[in-house]
Amino acid sequence: MPLVRKSDLWLALVGASAAVLLLLLLAHPAFVAKRLREKQQERKGLVRELQLTDLCLFTEASYTRHPTQADLHTPFQDHPMSLEHFPSGSVVMPPHFPGS
Repeated sequence: MPLVRKSDLWLALVGASAAVLLLLLLAHPAFVAKRLREKQQERKGLVRELQLTDLCLFTEASYTRHPTQADLHTPFQDHPMSLEHFPSGSVVMPPHFPGS
């Protein structure tokens, strides 16, 4: 009869735990799918009711709210050499328009 080492038992326990965890991760979406669909329908209704258009990334300045809606000259509305008022302006630059 072969001798079973403690490290072999530990490795078997870790392997079995990893397999169970993987199965739970694969089965989880099936358990929560209905609830997620209901929440998505609720959010769609809220968007329709509030007439929301685009995703709002930042709330500080109008030119940082959504990159597709940015105006090239809004960051410099006070003066072309003025400092940036909002920190998000250094993270999201206005989009590049072809021909400009």
